Amino acid sequence: MFMRVLVVEDEQKMADLIKRGLEKEGMKVDLVSDGRTGLEAGKSGKHELIVLDMGLDSGLPGRDGLEIARELRNSDVRVPVLVLTTNESPEMKVRGREIGVNDYLTKPFDFSELMTRVRTLHRLANQNGHSGQSIKERNSLMQIGDLVLNLSNRRASRAGIEVQLTGKESELLKCLMSYPDQTLTRDILSEQVWDGNFDQLTNVIDVYINYLRNKIDRNFEPKLIETVRGRRGDGESNRLRGYKFVTPLTESRLVVAIAAESKAS
Repeated sequence: MFMRVLVVEDEQKMADLIKRGLEKEGMKVDLVSDGRTGLEAGKSGKHELIVLDMGLDSGLPGRDGLEIARELRNSDVRVPVLVLTTNESPEMKVRGREIGVNDYLTKPFDFSELMTRVRTLHRLANQNGHSGQSIKERNSLMQIGDLVLNLSNRRASRAGIEVQLTGKESELLKCLMSYPDQTLTRDILSEQVWDGNFDQLTNVIDVYINYLRNKIDRNFEPKLIETVRGRRGDGESNRLRGYKFVTPLTESRLVVAIAAESKAS
């Protein structure tokens, strides 16, 4: 796969490993080691994807890698941005999503995982035509892996297959995607999506989680919405704790045909 990638990473050893690995995959790699130079390179319009270190020195006081990403988006740079980070906090990820970061990869990581993210972002950018979108249109999109949620029209697509969501389904999916890999309890989901306006003892949330699974998970692998239960020894064995949106490590694959064949046999 040929594409031109900008890597902005100030750890020389890490930068060299990424560059060599991407070049072995047939990519052209431009490597810079500071945020100021990376910002200028990112604005050049020469790249199809940017890999950006969260913790790099931006060259400007009080500004980290996410601030560089913000500057790129404010400058109408539309290519996908993959952030490398050691910070797994939900607050950081939400901040990045609001800025327009497309995906995250936590250090340390296996190079095969990096390649999966790079391929997925590149393919989705081509499928969804992100390069032709306005800033307003792009800010209405949320994306993790190859799942894209369009907040403006309440449509989601996975592996290029689109589904229409209801208002509450869209809000619930937005909430889950805003805190990837974090367990969200019923209380949190109730406050975020329903403003706490229903009886906590009802199964409204579970019903809507099932609606979402039927639309974005049932016919695909890997599964994205995980039910989190208590573990043995914590006094809450098998008790429902909440739900989690799991960041996929592989590209989605449709399993409907496989299921149909198994049923027939």
